[in-house]
Amino acid sequence: MNTPEVAEVQTSSLRDQLAAIRSGLAGSPVTRRIVWASLAILVIIGATAFGQILLNRWNQPFYDAIQRRDLAEFLHQLMVFAAIAGGLLVLNIGQQWLNQRIRLRLREALTADLIEEWMRPNRAFRLTHAGPIGVNPDQRMQQDAAHLSDLTTGLAIGFVQALILLVSFVGVLWSLSSGFVFHVGGHAFAIPGYMVWAAFLYAGLASLISWAVGRPLIQLNSDRYTREAELRHSMVRVNDHIDAIALARGEPDEKKRLNLDLGETLKAMMRIYAAQINLAWVTDTYGWITVVAPILVAAPVYFAGDITFGGLMMAVGAFNQVHSSLKWFVNNIGSIADWRATLMRVADFRMALTESDALHGGEDRIDIAGNDDDTMSFSDLEIKSPDGCTRLAEDETVIRKGEHVLLTGDPGTGKTLFFRALAGLWPWGSGRIGMPKGEAPAFIPRTPYFPPGTLREALSGAGASHRDDTALEGTLKAIGLDHLAGSLDRSARWEHELNDDEARLLAFARISLHKPDWMIVDEALDTFDGATLKRVLDLLEKELPDATIINIGRGQHNYDFFPRALKIVKHEGGAPLKPARVRAGALEPPPATPRKEKRK
Repeated sequence: MNTPEVAEVQTSSLRDQLAAIRSGLAGSPVTRRIVWASLAILVIIGATAFGQILLNRWNQPFYDAIQRRDLAEFLHQLMVFAAIAGGLLVLNIGQQWLNQRIRLRLREALTADLIEEWMRPNRAFRLTHAGPIGVNPDQRMQQDAAHLSDLTTGLAIGFVQALILLVSFVGVLWSLSSGFVFHVGGHAFAIPGYMVWAAFLYAGLASLISWAVGRPLIQLNSDRYTREAELRHSMVRVNDHIDAIALARGEPDEKKRLNLDLGETLKAMMRIYAAQINLAWVTDTYGWITVVAPILVAAPVYFAGDITFGGLMMAVGAFNQVHSSLKWFVNNIGSIADWRATLMRVADFRMALTESDALHGGEDRIDIAGNDDDTMSFSDLEIKSPDGCTRLAEDETVIRKGEHVLLTGDPGTGKTLFFRALAGLWPWGSGRIGMPKGEAPAFIPRTPYFPPGTLREALSGAGASHRDDTALEGTLKAIGLDHLAGSLDRSARWEHELNDDEARLLAFARISLHKPDWMIVDEALDTFDGATLKRVLDLLEKELPDATIINIGRGQHNYDFFPRALKIVKHEGGAPLKPARVRAGALEPPPATPRKEKRK
């Protein structure tokens, strides 16, 4: 196999990523609920800030009463405190409830939007050929979208609350320190609102140092999520192929690969832990200094006799509120880095979904058109892939209605690629494919698809008309699945209930019930033994006597049923498909430890 070139990398900015998320939310019916809940929580935050101001003002008469040993006033202030605290308690519970509702609705909107974009026709298939961005889409839509919803809600509400409290208490702190005059070396000077400036300087310095120390967490978190996804993908792959692994005695090799993935995940987590320890030195140091910092800042006013002990406690409370609001960034630097990394994964994935429609935009595409004469035709058809070009040996070919045609080729010539081109999944190449106008050919891949549900629905399709038990049971018996005749109304994951041959037989039974006029098969007949193959062909000949059947396979079939054969060949001189464009922000890094390639 040829080694493909390195894909061209396309970066995305924070603005692009936020625009992608807004675009998804704008079309969601859930967005209006999020807006109303956000307005409600904004009102509650405002009411909470007012309650905090009342609580701060309560400090002065309460502590002054303690200083005067005034028991009556002390008890009265306790009653005032109970009223203020009770109101704040109700507001806090209401804020928590709205917080949870917003998280839930935001996750619903994000995930539903990603599913909507992912499940557009052919997008999921094309995304798998868009490079590393198409790896582990399940984690991006389920885990990353949920995590982004939680982080966005928590950080946004925390920021708004900090901002409102800052605006509310800056005025209080300013008024408490506005009239104080400093006396140094026989000189007197005043700094209006000096405690406000002290709080800004103190918190600003902490924020700058925290950002410098914590910024590497953005990339470290992104790498950690990538490693977690690779480990999960490896475990799912082992579980999906456990039979073949056990038969090949491949458990030691798979254990080695899983341990390598686990090791890379643990290394990524250790790098995060090391960065978090460095950040903890900064945040914890400032945390301990903050215990005495407000008292040190307010001490000159108190010892100068300009405020009482109650006034000192009021100033300390106001300073703590202002400082707490200003150090929101310091307290949340780790969450911000995590949010940035998660936003990058989710937004870049969504952008890749929309851009997959233009995948290989600079490449020529096969012209697929309708034929008025009820035929299928190929004219100078050439299908491009990173491994080269696939084509028919004949430049001009016509298949007429009712024909049974075998398309065969040597291993590696691209038979499945040809099948995908006929289905419209692989549009890259040149030439023309003429499909019978007004027809919807039935395509049978090597691995059939059955939606979750009953066997009746797997055979007939949800809402289909094939509900007659006699017809369904007769078809199952005719094709050799008579042991399933009594399970028509049993729900199961049929791709796991049936072995490979049984699943393919069920797919042919379904086709015989739907009776399409055109049917295209991709190697699904190649695994059947002689007796089974004869049953399938007899059923098709009986139930679809006038249908056109095109079988793409190895050519080891009944030539009485497929009297005509066409050859699929590799065009050695054809230019291969150029690498796809991928997004650097979501690019999965290669494993740090090289692995040996599987034997072929």
